[in-house]
Amino acid sequence: MKVGIHYDLYDRVSERMERYEKILRHNGIEPLRLSSNQPDFWERVKEVDLFLYRYRTKHDYLQLASTLMPIIENHMGIKCFPNLATSWHYDDKIKQYYLAVQHELPMIESWVFWDKKAALQWAENAQYPVVFKLKGGAASANVALIRTKKQAGQYIRMMFGRGVHSGTFAGPGSLRSGFKLVQNRLKHQGVMLKRRLKGEDPDPYYQIHKNYVYFQKFLPRNDFDTRVTVIGHRAFAFIRYNRKNDFRSSGSGVFDTNPKVVDLEAVKTAFEVSQKMNFQSMAYDFLKDPEGQLFFCEMSYTYVDEAIYQLPGYWDRDLNWHEGHFWPHLFHLQDALNRPDLTQPDHL
Repeated sequence: MKVGIHYDLYDRVSERMERYEKILRHNGIEPLRLSSNQPDFWERVKEVDLFLYRYRTKHDYLQLASTLMPIIENHMGIKCFPNLATSWHYDDKIKQYYLAVQHELPMIESWVFWDKKAALQWAENAQYPVVFKLKGGAASANVALIRTKKQAGQYIRMMFGRGVHSGTFAGPGSLRSGFKLVQNRLKHQGVMLKRRLKGEDPDPYYQIHKNYVYFQKFLPRNDFDTRVTVIGHRAFAFIRYNRKNDFRSSGSGVFDTNPKVVDLEAVKTAFEVSQKMNFQSMAYDFLKDPEGQLFFCEMSYTYVDEAIYQLPGYWDRDLNWHEGHFWPHLFHLQDALNRPDLTQPDHL
């Protein structure tokens, strides 16, 4: 049994990827390190039973994954983590919403426009506030609350005009947002300089978002969201409180990991969606509408590993509780290799 682990474009092995290697070696399996920069990469890929590339939101990674993964899974017949069913819509809220509509998944109602005129017509009679989002971004980046028709029009014209660089996002239409844009650009330039001095890619979030606009229904009176991560037959969950004086909870860093505060309906719903869609791994962010019904606003196959490990346990599909601290890497490997006997070392 051979497991190939792809490391990133700059030939560095991250702590995240090393955890997979340590678990495999702990169980007597020697991993094979792979990089698409290797001249014999494709020959080496043929040797593996599982190809693992847990990429993130940097645009270079997304570009590479969308190139490699379909060939390895569909044309070479090699099992992948993440597989395409799990990952093709990663970091793209529009793809996620279209998938949800097709399969009647409980995702918050959204409006997607590819035409400026149609978007402006919708804005005339929309019920405000609504939430504007770029299709990509994590930790509540690229998200804004739109309170008026005028503000919606400004965002629509921005998206169908100069567009938005996701690394320097700031909403239009106010002096404050102008200061924010300058501040974001200066911060972005500083980060670019630091990365350049380290010999790294200075601008890993380089794409311009334009010629579409995405709005999502605003659900009021949510002081927190419920993050549920399903890996196979296991669900991990905790609640995330909103940022101070903000409607957003993602990226707040304020959690409650007590399983007693988790709404088990969110856990049950997450299991149902993952099972229906055959997802290997998926994290959902749940909110409630004024009637108390649960909806998720977005999903992601990958997440912060430490947030999973710090939890005191997980639920199975029958909502039985299993105590313990587990790295998600263990369950990714157990499921992908069909090896439920795999264990994790005491220290990772």
